[in-house]
Amino acid sequence: MSRISVRGFAVASATAVTAVGSVVGVASGSTAQTNDAEAAATDLTLLADIPAGQQAQVQTASLTQQADVQAIAADASAKKEAEEAARKAAAETAIAKKEAAEKAAQEAKEREEAEKAASRSATRDASAFPAQGSYTIAEIQSMAAAMVPSGQFQCFSNIVDHESDWNYRAVNPSSGAYGLFQALPGSKMSSVGADWQTNPATQIKWGLNYMNERYGSPCDAWAFWQANHWY
Repeated sequence: MSRISVRGFAVASATAVTAVGSVVGVASGSTAQTNDAEAAATDLTLLADIPAGQQAQVQTASLTQQADVQAIAADASAKKEAEEAARKAAAETAIAKKEAAEKAAQEAKEREEAEKAASRSATRDASAFPAQGSYTIAEIQSMAAAMVPSGQFQCFSNIVDHESDWNYRAVNPSSGAYGLFQALPGSKMSSVGADWQTNPATQIKWGLNYMNERYGSPCDAWAFWQANHWY
């Protein structure tokens, strides 16, 4: 190979490398690399000093390296877009979960309020039962079952069992607490009827109101009673 050919091959090889570097610079937005690309384009005229077969080899190597650089740049761009899409999807998922949790909490609250409202509504009022001179335990329990919502009756019954054993005339000898619910003083039951001493229906009405207003429901009152042995 002549000196001119050797020199031309070396220059062309260097020019090819410079051209590849220019592609990288353009991909990254570098002004300096853009200028290098223009200079490299000028230097490519030196390929004329290289035999035709060697020119093809140099050109092929240069194009292959340019294609590799472009592929790397494309992969980096695709990776960035995928990461952005993943972050956006994660944010949307988090928002959706938060909204679902808030909706579920609101629905649970509404159900609880509806249940408590239902428990406050007795199926029958004390006035529905005519006054009698005396009442058996079975009659008193029947009154309570008619006045207390069915879902709350067992809790209601548990409290009466422990407080008075369904004796509407029960008196605590120490404190003077009176009636089915051992109200203290017993006279507070007059708020729902003047016959509180002799009418278990009046006492039941008062006891149900007390449990609803103080604890939310008979079952809430029973839960408190189990923990404290009073209510």
